[in-house]
Amino acid sequence: MKGEIRLTLLIQSTKKLSNGVEMPRFGLGVYKMTEKEEAFNAMVTAIKSGYQAIDTAAVYQNEEEVGEAVRASGTLRKELFITSKVWNTDQGYDETLRAFETTLNKLKFDYLDLYLTHWPHPEKFVDTYRAIERLYDEKLIRAAGVSNHHQHHLEKLFATANVKPMVNQIELHPNLCQVSLREFCAENDIAVTSWSPLARGRLLDDQTLKGIAEKYGKTTAQVIIRWHLQHDLIVIPKSVTPERIKENANVFDFELTAEDMANIDSLNKNERTGTDPDKMFS
Repeated sequence: MKGEIRLTLLIQSTKKLSNGVEMPRFGLGVYKMTEKEEAFNAMVTAIKSGYQAIDTAAVYQNEEEVGEAVRASGTLRKELFITSKVWNTDQGYDETLRAFETTLNKLKFDYLDLYLTHWPHPEKFVDTYRAIERLYDEKLIRAAGVSNHHQHHLEKLFATANVKPMVNQIELHPNLCQVSLREFCAENDIAVTSWSPLARGRLLDDQTLKGIAEKYGKTTAQVIIRWHLQHDLIVIPKSVTPERIKENANVFDFELTAEDMANIDSLNKNERTGTDPDKMFS
C-alpha cells in the first residue's frame, strides 16, 4: 500500500494530526505494567531516554504512575504527549465524562493530549465518542480518537460526529498488516497507532526478520519498530526493562530498503494476538 515515508526520522519526530496537533511517532505503551514501582521506573527511564509519549488506559491501572513519572522525570508536561482511554464498563455519554474526570484526577493533570474509546461497544461507542468530542470542544483534550475501530465502526461515527477521530489505535504488526483499514484511515486523515507492534514477542524468532536484523546489526524488535515507522505508523512498544526500553528507541540510525519492507509485509497472516473488535462483546 501507499504510505511508506521517506522523511528523516528521529526520536523527536511527530505526525501532524488532522487538527494540526503534532503527535510523537514513537512512544511507550504501558499495558500490563501493574507493579507500581516497576512501572514508575520504566516510565521515568523512557522519558529520560528521549521518549516523548506515553500511552496508558483506565483499565491498565497505572495512570497514577504515569503522572508521577512525568513529574519525576524533570521534563515539562507540555513537552510530553499523554494518551488514555475510556474502558468498556464506563462507556456512554455521561459515564465517559465521569471516567475522564477520574483519569485526570489520577494523573493529576489539567488536560490530556489524546483520549480514546478503548473498544467499540455496539450500543455505546457512538455516545462515548460524542462525549469525547465534548471534551475536545472544552479543550480538556488536545485530540479526539478511538481504538480498535474497524472501518464500519468509523463510518457509523462519521454519520453523527462533528469532528472525525484524529487517531485510531489498532493491533498491527507484520502478521496483521491491516492494509485496507490503514488505507481507509489515510483517506480520512486519521493517524494509525500500532498496539502490540511486536506481536507480543511472537515475531522475535522469525527467520526473515532475523536475517534483516543481522544485515543491519540490529535486533528483530528494532527492525519491526523501524518497519512501523517507515509505514507512517505511530508505534508504542512496551517494556519494563531499562535496557530494552533504550534498545527499542535505538531505531533512528538505519533505514530499511524497499525490498526489506516488502519482505516484512509478506509475513502478513491476518493473525491477531488479541481480540477481534467485532467479537469483543459477543
